[in-house]
Amino acid sequence: MTQIDFYTQVDDRLHTACRLVTKARARGLRVTVYCPDREIAARLDRLLWSHPPTGFMPHCSRDHRLAAITPVIIDSTMEDPLHDELLINLHQEWPATFSRFQRLAEIVGTDDDDRAQARQRYRFYRDRGYEIRTHDLSAGTG
Repeated sequence: MTQIDFYTQVDDRLHTACRLVTKARARGLRVTVYCPDREIAARLDRLLWSHPPTGFMPHCSRDHRLAAITPVIIDSTMEDPLHDELLINLHQEWPATFSRFQRLAEIVGTDDDDRAQARQRYRFYRDRGYEIRTHDLSAGTG
């Protein structure tokens, strides 16, 4: 069953996604970031070119010719995922194929709309029997 982690009270969702990608890659995991919004996906792409600051995070879009061998994929559709290790959700709804993954990371910002949508996703997963861990990333914690 998919392990689900909610990272809450996040000031910057994209920087947090980059940090999670970096941690996962340090553990040898392949990562898919679900990001159907083109503008946000482009911002994430630019961030991953310089994150971590002392390195390079190999990444590409799902439709790139090297996607099958690239460890970090920015996916806008989640149709037929290329691997099953870690999915980071940057969409406001739950990904239809999330249960194909070993792990799912949900990143929750501090604004009211984002938190309300995250609560719906949380209930969706909980009501289906998934165990959910939460990590409070507000200033001064976790």
